[in-house]
Amino acid sequence: MSALIDALHRRLPTERVITDELRRLAYGTDGSFYRLIPEVVVVVHTEDEVRDVIQLARSHARPVTFRAAGTSLCGQAVTDGILVLLGEGFAECTISPDGAAVRVGPSIVGAEVNRRLAPLGRKIGPDPASINAAKIGGIAANNSSGMCCGTAQNSYNTLAAIRVLLADGSVLDTADAANVQAFRQSHAGLLDGIAGLAAEIRADHALVHRIRAKYKIKNTTGYSLNALVDYTDPVDILAHLMIGSEGTLGFISKVTYHTVPEYAHKASCLVFFPTMDIACQAVVGLKQQPVDAVELLDRASLRAVAHKPGMPPQLKTLDEGVTALLIETRAPDGAALQGRIKAILAELGNYALVEEPAFTTVPAEMEALWNVRKGTFPAVGAVRKPGTTVIIEDVAVAVPDLAACCLDLQHLFAKHGYHEALIFGHALEGNVHFVFTQDFGTEAEVARYAAFMDELCTVLVKKYDASLKAEHGTGRNMAPFVELEWGTQAYDLMRRIKTLFDPESLLNPGVIINDDAEAHLRHLKPMPAAGELYAPVDRCIECGFCEPQCPSHGLTLSPRQRIVGWRELSRRKANHEEPGQLGEDYLYMGLDTCAACGLCSTACPVGIETGALVRAARGEQLSGVARQLGQVAANHFGATQALARTALKAGHLAAGLVGDTALNKLTKGAWKPGMPHPQPLGRASRTSGDKVVYFPTCAGRIFGAESAEQALSATVIRVLERAGYAPIIPDDVNSLCCGQSFSSKGMASEADQKSAALEAALLKASDNGRYPIIMDASACTMRMKSFLEGRLQVLDLIEFAHDALLPRLMLHKKEAPIMVHLNCSARRMGFDQKLRLLAQACAQDVVMPAEVKCCGFGGDRGFAVPELNAHALRKIHDAIPAGCCGGYSSNQTCEVGLTANTGLTYRSIVHLLDECSAEAARMATC
Repeated sequence: MSALIDALHRRLPTERVITDELRRLAYGTDGSFYRLIPEVVVVVHTEDEVRDVIQLARSHARPVTFRAAGTSLCGQAVTDGILVLLGEGFAECTISPDGAAVRVGPSIVGAEVNRRLAPLGRKIGPDPASINAAKIGGIAANNSSGMCCGTAQNSYNTLAAIRVLLADGSVLDTADAANVQAFRQSHAGLLDGIAGLAAEIRADHALVHRIRAKYKIKNTTGYSLNALVDYTDPVDILAHLMIGSEGTLGFISKVTYHTVPEYAHKASCLVFFPTMDIACQAVVGLKQQPVDAVELLDRASLRAVAHKPGMPPQLKTLDEGVTALLIETRAPDGAALQGRIKAILAELGNYALVEEPAFTTVPAEMEALWNVRKGTFPAVGAVRKPGTTVIIEDVAVAVPDLAACCLDLQHLFAKHGYHEALIFGHALEGNVHFVFTQDFGTEAEVARYAAFMDELCTVLVKKYDASLKAEHGTGRNMAPFVELEWGTQAYDLMRRIKTLFDPESLLNPGVIINDDAEAHLRHLKPMPAAGELYAPVDRCIECGFCEPQCPSHGLTLSPRQRIVGWRELSRRKANHEEPGQLGEDYLYMGLDTCAACGLCSTACPVGIETGALVRAARGEQLSGVARQLGQVAANHFGATQALARTALKAGHLAAGLVGDTALNKLTKGAWKPGMPHPQPLGRASRTSGDKVVYFPTCAGRIFGAESAEQALSATVIRVLERAGYAPIIPDDVNSLCCGQSFSSKGMASEADQKSAALEAALLKASDNGRYPIIMDASACTMRMKSFLEGRLQVLDLIEFAHDALLPRLMLHKKEAPIMVHLNCSARRMGFDQKLRLLAQACAQDVVMPAEVKCCGFGGDRGFAVPELNAHALRKIHDAIPAGCCGGYSSNQTCEVGLTANTGLTYRSIVHLLDECSAEAARMATC
C-alpha cells in the first residue's frame, strides 16, 4: 500500500477509499472518449473531507480531480491521480419560500432540483441534454447549457451565490456576509491579484470589446474572462470565474441559483425549409419572436431517424438539402400561447417552406416531434461499427454566420471521410452540434482525427471567430486550441488566473490550460468489441445517463461501469490474457449485485439493457450441475414450489425459536423480518359474471400472507368477484411459471420452456384469448407481454384494476397516508400514472418517493445479496410520512424487501382495493 493510500485510509472509512483495479478502471471513464485510470478513488461527503484530501494530495504531490456524475464530454472528469467522488452528503437542496432561489449542493442531479421546484412553477436556468443524469457540480463547473437556456439563463448569468473551497483549504461563501468580510482580510493577496487582472483588461479597450463580443454567443472555451469585465468587486469576479472552471480553480460545494419560470402551456412545430441557407435565414428572424427553442436538423439528421417508429412519414421522402427547424414556444396561459404562435407563424410566412407549418399543443404529438431531435444522436451510435466511438462536438457562431458555418462543416466531413456525420443544434444561439464515429484503434485513424480537428478549429476561428466549445466545457479535448481561439494575450490571462488560484497545479491539471499541443490525442479510450453474448453492448458510448436509474450505483457498479469492466474482460479474453483479480471482482460487483431490472434501458440513448448482458453472463458462469438442476426444476416445477414452501415454513419455525433478528444474522440477511407465511391457493367461488382468466404467479403462491384469506390469490379473487367477474384459474396452476426466475439466472432455454407451457395453459383457459388474462406480479406480466407479443394479450393487475375494476367498485378512502412503490417492471411498462390513480382512489394522502426507483430485490437478489436491497432503498426512510398505515406495490418479492427495510408492511395494491371496497360496502349497508 502506498503512503498516500495509507494516509487516506487513516482519514476516511475503508469502504470510501477505492483501490481495486475494477472500480478504478470503471471510474477512469467519463462521458468523453478519454481514459485515465486513477491511482485511487475517494468518496467524500463533507467539506472537511475534501480539504483533507487536498492537503494529502499536496503532501504527496498528486493531482486531484473532482467528479460529480461523470457525464462530461471532454475528459474533464478523469485523472491518473486522486479522483474525488462527490457523495450524497453534497446533495443539498434548499428552496426559498417563493421558489425564486434555490441553494444546491454539487452532487444532486439537475432534474431532481427541477422536480422539487416544479410545484412552484420554477426551474433552474441551465438545461443541458444530460440534466436527468448530470449533477449540479458539473453543470456549474462546466457552465453547461442546452436547448432553451441560451446565454441569459446559464449558470453564470443566474448565479445568486456560491460557496467554494480553494486549493489552500479556505472557504468563501458569497451568501455569508461575515465569511466574505473575513475572506477579504485573509485573502487580500488573491483578491488584489484578481482586481489587478480586471484593471489590466479594462485598460485595454480592444480586449474588453473582444471579450464582450465572444460572450454574446455561447462560449465555454477557457476561463470565464467575462467575469473580469462584468464585475468590479473581486469577490464577485472570483465567484463567476468558478463557473466554467472545470474543477481547476477550486471545489464548488454549494451554488445558489436565481430560478426561472417553467410555463405549463407549450406548443411545438417541425418546419421544413428547402435549403440550409433559408432555414438559417429564418433563425435570424425567429430570434426576434417569442420562441423558447429553435433546434436545427440537417438532412442527414432527418434521414438517420426517418425509419424509427413514430417519426413523421415525410422524413423518408424529403429532397436532398432540406433542413428542419423544431420550434417550441411557452406561455403562462393559453391565450398568451396562441398569441405567440400567431406571431411565429407570421414570421415563418416570410420564407420559402416545403409545407405549411402547424403547431401542436397535444403532449403526445409534441413528444413525437421532439423525438425527432432526441433520436439523432442515438441514430449514429446505434449503427457504428464495434470498436469505434461516437464523438459529439459543439461550436457556436454568430447567428448570421450559421448557414455558411454548417455548409463548411459538411464540406470538412466529406473531405476527411466522415460521411455519417450529422448536424443539429440550438440554432437560436448559433450553437450547433455535430456527431460522427471514430476508430482510435490505429495510428492512421488517430491521424485522420488529428487532421480533421486541426482544420476544423482553424476554419472556425479564422473565418467565424467561433466558440470551439459552446456548452460542453474545454476539458482535455479543446485545451490545445484555447490559445488559437482566444489569442496569446487572453490565453496568458487565463494562465495567470490558474496560477493565482492553484500555484502548485494540484487541481485537475491538463484541463483548460495545457502546453501539450497533442493533449487531445493522448489517453484515448479503447473500445474493444464485447458483444459476443449481447450485441447491443457494443453500442454503449459510456455516457452515464443510465446511472441514476441503477439500484447498485454507488454500492458496486453502475450499468456504464459494468460495460467498461466487461469490455476489459473481453479484451483480455481476445488477447488470451488471464482475467486476474479484476475478473474475480467482476463476479460480485458486475454480476451478483446487478438487479437486472432493466431501468438502465429507459435512460440509455441507444436502448441498451445491461441486465440482459448480466443474465447472459450469469448463464455462461453456470456449471453443468447447476444447469441440470435448473432443468429438473423447470420440468418438476410443482415439486420445486412445494420444496420452497417447506423451506419457508422451516424458516418460520427457526425464527420462532431464535427470533427474526438472530435468524437474519445467521443467514447473512437472507431471512427477512416480516417474511410472509405460506398459504393455500385461493379458490374462485363465483360462476356467473364476466369471465376473466387469473394466473396467480409463483411468488404469490410460495410466500402467502399472515392468513389464508389475506393471501394474494385469495384477495385478487375476492376483489374480482366483488366487481362482478367470474375468475378462471388455469389448470394445474402449481406447475406453471412464466420463466422469469429462470431468466434472471441466465437459464434462457429453461425460461422459454416455462413461458411456452404457460402460453398453452393461458390459451386454453381463455378460450384462445376470448377472455381477458391478468397476472398479479408486474415482473411476470412484463416477461409474458414480451414473450406473447402479437399472439396473446396479457394484462397486469395494475392496468386491469385501473381500467376495469375502478369503474365497478365503490371505494372508501383511507384517511391515513400510504406509501406506494412503483417497481421497475411497472415503471418500464408505463404504469406509473395508473398506479398513482389507483392509490389516490383509495387514500387521501399517497406518497410515491421519486428518488426510489428499483428496490434492488431483483427476484432473489434480495435474499442472496441483501446489501443491494438495502442500498437501493436507502432514500425511502425520509419519505415515509408520520402515521403511515402501510405500503403497496405489485411484486411480492419487492414487497418482502420493502417490508424488511422500512418496518412497514408492504402488500399488493389489490389489498388496498380490497380493504377500501369492503369498507365502502360495509358503510353502504349501515
